[in-house]
Amino acid sequence: MIEDVPGTGKTQLIKAMAKSMSGEYRRIQCNPDILPSDITGVSVFHPHEERFVFRPGPVMTNILLADEINRATTKTQSALLEVMEERSVTADGHTYELPHPFMLCATQNPIDFEGTYMLPEAQLDRFMMKIAMGYPDAATEKTMLLFHAKGQPADQLHAVTTMDEIAKIQEEIRDVYLSDALGDYLLGIVRRTREHEAVLLGASPRASLAFVMAVKAYAFLQERDYVIPDDIKTLAPYVLGHRILLRPEARLGSMSALQVLQQIIKQAQVPISSVG
Repeated sequence: MIEDVPGTGKTQLIKAMAKSMSGEYRRIQCNPDILPSDITGVSVFHPHEERFVFRPGPVMTNILLADEINRATTKTQSALLEVMEERSVTADGHTYELPHPFMLCATQNPIDFEGTYMLPEAQLDRFMMKIAMGYPDAATEKTMLLFHAKGQPADQLHAVTTMDEIAKIQEEIRDVYLSDALGDYLLGIVRRTREHEAVLLGASPRASLAFVMAVKAYAFLQERDYVIPDDIKTLAPYVLGHRILLRPEARLGSMSALQVLQQIIKQAQVPISSVG
């Protein structure tokens, strides 16, 4: 999930990523009148065959963008729960598998709450990571102006990989080494989110699994076949931040989930020997 103010390039980033992987990409513009079947698909009666035929929705793709996801009603948002967890769609008693690889990306605006619906904790927990784009620095924004003067840069991108190669990379990431000591270190951070005095709801076991896969992928991108403590420290805010629900008194005291995580990471003892 990418949460940031309008105009920072959230949608363009996901569109560019999809083009670079030559995967099938579809976008859903979420709004209050969109229905669950508009996402997952619907069964339509075929008069010649005298039976219902399933017409898949935009979810049957490799990369799905749910733009402004918090503008869809909670009923429509719940249609994505099975998609995000099981990688399948169930309609009229039949289960349809999604293409592989599959990734759901979502955007939302953190400041405009008119006509929006809060995402339930059960759905937030299914997002592996939550990031923010932020405003570009002056040099980057100047470069952006020059590139956009020649047209939309995302439209000029060419694929650098395929979905088959991405699937192979996913398998290689599973083989990245995570020592027992670092596994305990990671798990200790997750468990402390449930025990912190300012936290009402801490990170779930699903978060632990997502955390492990995230740090392995990060290590792989750093051209390592093993995880180091800095990988865990770097990714903790992005993997766990949106999974922590603070107590009302903590929120009134202007405490944030990121501040809680910083305290937890500072208190957690880093393993002396993590590779071996």
